[in-house]
Amino acid sequence: MSKRDYYDILGVARAADQAEIKSAYRKLAIKFHPDKNPDDPKAEDKFKEAAEAYEILSNPEKRKRYDQFGHAGANANGRGGYGGEMNMEDIFSQFGDIFGGDGGSPFESFFGGSRSRGGGRRVIRGSNLRIKVKLTLEEIAKGVEKKIKVNKNVVCKTCDGSGAKDKSSFHTCSTCSGTGSVRRVTNTILGQMQTTSTCPTCNGEGVEITAKCSECHGEGLTKGEETITINIPAGVSEGIQLSMSGKGNAAPRGGIPGDLIILIEEIPHEVLKRDGINIIYDLHVSFVDAALGTTSEIPTIDGKAKIKIEPGTQGGKILRLKGKGIPEVNSYIKGDQLVYINIWTPKALSKEERAQLENLRESSNFKPQPGKNEKSFFERMKEYFE
Repeated sequence: MSKRDYYDILGVARAADQAEIKSAYRKLAIKFHPDKNPDDPKAEDKFKEAAEAYEILSNPEKRKRYDQFGHAGANANGRGGYGGEMNMEDIFSQFGDIFGGDGGSPFESFFGGSRSRGGGRRVIRGSNLRIKVKLTLEEIAKGVEKKIKVNKNVVCKTCDGSGAKDKSSFHTCSTCSGTGSVRRVTNTILGQMQTTSTCPTCNGEGVEITAKCSECHGEGLTKGEETITINIPAGVSEGIQLSMSGKGNAAPRGGIPGDLIILIEEIPHEVLKRDGINIIYDLHVSFVDAALGTTSEIPTIDGKAKIKIEPGTQGGKILRLKGKGIPEVNSYIKGDQLVYINIWTPKALSKEERAQLENLRESSNFKPQPGKNEKSFFERMKEYFE
């Protein structure tokens, strides 16, 4: 099933500013929150769908890629930021600032102080990981699946990410009693003011480690390597960034993994040049072949192709090979290959060659006689790129 447009999901115009996007998401999140819709199994799906749309449109860089390339440009695997992989706590922890939460469920103030999801403890998120992937022109034209070995933080296998020596090597935080947050009451001229903040003793985790794991020394993480399969859509370009949710550095103590950010780099082709979705090739033809006509075999991103050079071909002529270029990301549009004809003039001549050309110098047929209908080089360029 095809994914819905993110702007349609939030019910905002494509020109909507960040305030409108944030407000629209907030209303939908409250409306479809599962705690308010216990008898509606579709509510959680709609809740996640709205969070996915907000995750992309609230980020200027991701929004720009989405506007330009659609769902395929926003994420390397062609799915949204969650794609069903992140749970409800992931969404709460990432977008809690919208609701003014205290580090626990961001919906506490709207649903009677319930802490059914997370108990107020801080959910740790792993850092994002950035890698560069180099692609050939052929891979860019057709799309490619890459298997990349990535060095990153992984969950410690000895302690399963807890950071503790064993199950008995930690206890409930004495400062916050396991809630992960502390409340303070301050007397002011307006009366008592209550504030909530992350517990300074346990950093919002609700527990304290009494004996650290010998393998990770209490970090809950170790260095590791993972082979990740990246599906890169056809038509990507130099500098574009794709992302894979949850494939970045792991987080300790059951936290949320970061994202893997993939930066695309193009490997220059030996003879073909890219210009947007078009491919450029310079073909050098002798003035004899240009005058008499010939056939020539040229390279394309799909292999070799034969083209015909008509008799009397002029330098600067551009031949178009329809559909031999690069496809647009997330589109059926495909560019062309443009073949620029360059007349090759020899720089050194033998006596015999010079004598033959001298005999032709005075021939009226060899004197330039451009017709009125012949277009200039700039006119031809304008015609091809309009």
